[in-house]
Amino acid sequence: MKLSPLVLAWVYILMGVLFVYIAIQYADETVWNTATVIFAIIASIDFGVAIRLIGVHNAMKKQQK
Repeated sequence: MKLSPLVLAWVYILMGVLFVYIAIQYADETVWNTATVIFAIIASIDFGVAIRLIGVHNAMKKQQK
């Protein structure tokens, strides 16, 4: 069974939200500690992949017409 790009985009969005939540939990005194920055970078990559997958979904949808 093959997953559609839209389903995968939702998975990446949920992972991005999870990593943002974890980054907020790790921000004790300052936002610039190592764990917070790493989790924020991972979240931004997840959101970027999700945006790209939504674009792929739209391109596939447009190609089918």
